[in-house]
Amino acid sequence: MMNKRFTKVLVTSITAAALVAGLGACGKGSASATTGGSNEITLWTHNAGNPDELKAIQGIVDSYNASSSAKAKIKLQAFPQDSYNDSVVSAAAAGKLPCIVDIDGPNVPNWAWAKYLQPLKISADLSGNLPSTVAKWDGQTYAVGYYDVALAMLARASDLKAAGVRVATIDKPWTKTEFQDALTKLKALGKWDYPLDMGTAGTGEWLPYAYSPFLQSAGGDLVNREGFKTADGTLNSDKAVDWANWFRGLADQGFMAKKSGKDSTQDFLNKKSAIVYTGSWSADKAKAALGDDLVVMPSVDLGAGPKIGGGSWQWGVTSQCQNTDAAMDYVSYSLKPENVAAVAKAAGTIPATDAAAALVPAYAPGGADHVFMDFSRKYAVMRPETPAYPFIATEYGKAVQDILAGADPKTVLDKAVKAIDANIKSNGDYKN
Repeated sequence: MMNKRFTKVLVTSITAAALVAGLGACGKGSASATTGGSNEITLWTHNAGNPDELKAIQGIVDSYNASSSAKAKIKLQAFPQDSYNDSVVSAAAAGKLPCIVDIDGPNVPNWAWAKYLQPLKISADLSGNLPSTVAKWDGQTYAVGYYDVALAMLARASDLKAAGVRVATIDKPWTKTEFQDALTKLKALGKWDYPLDMGTAGTGEWLPYAYSPFLQSAGGDLVNREGFKTADGTLNSDKAVDWANWFRGLADQGFMAKKSGKDSTQDFLNKKSAIVYTGSWSADKAKAALGDDLVVMPSVDLGAGPKIGGGSWQWGVTSQCQNTDAAMDYVSYSLKPENVAAVAKAAGTIPATDAAAALVPAYAPGGADHVFMDFSRKYAVMRPETPAYPFIATEYGKAVQDILAGADPKTVLDKAVKAIDANIKSNGDYKN
């Protein structure tokens, strides 16, 4: 499906975050923090298995600790990604959260609702950040990130030319009709078993991250965002059913596999597909392999404009922190352009601000990867900013897999809506 970059940037967080919903009472009942004395506070990160990014984070910590204005010494503790969220859930229930944590963006409202996090009160100006790098819930900002990633479609210019297909651009993306025409022409060349690779072997968070933007482009959504109280009439609307029929139709017409290979980008580079739906994490590898023959195109416009998922790993301050002033000061310090640039460069991701992007040649204006920053600013849609998101994501993921497997789209979407609405109701509409 994807490569390790997506897994690194957007860890599957549904299970652990769902635990938060189940342990909401524990989270809300936690009163005392055990994060050390006022002269030392702890920072937790999921980057134990990501040496480059971890080194960049450690560099920021070391720089802050060495500064004369540091309000406390920051102690970094790194966890393996797979166990990180469970560690946070357990620590919260035990009243032992550290002062600073990183959070997978779509989880922020859930963790804020469960009282794991407190609103950010920092001196840094976030007005210039990519909107998808600032996590809000209930009218307040709870987390901020150094970067994001952006989905796109990669192809070889030579393949498109051979099929008589124009290159889609940010100013003129493919329409639904043009996409159908492009796939028909590419399939007619007979060079690939499937001309399109949509990463359909993916699981977990990939499913809502990758495919709900198409649902939104078609005019549907995961939930009604007016109050986030119901998915009825939104996830099972006529437009949502149209999306589902379109999506499965890509497989029914032989344009894509119902289950792709595990590494879509590598399969594309190995000439197993003409177009791959992937993201900014794959660009450098593809560019190195294909050079000027590589074209980076926006996602398809199914009626409401192209859409892509927004939100990646971000930083917040816990409600159990004993030295909030120092924690907020560190977060503000860490958002200096040179710090944001260092982490984004190490992670191979989109810097959160123009000032930071200017320090990363590939993302500076005119840089080879700046187009992804443009995609993020123009097309990114936050996954629903509600504590119910982890449950919504799970149900939507099941629906996607059932639809691909051949189940009736309306029946599947109605079932997902019923489960989602029951979850929201059982949690009192996730009121603060």
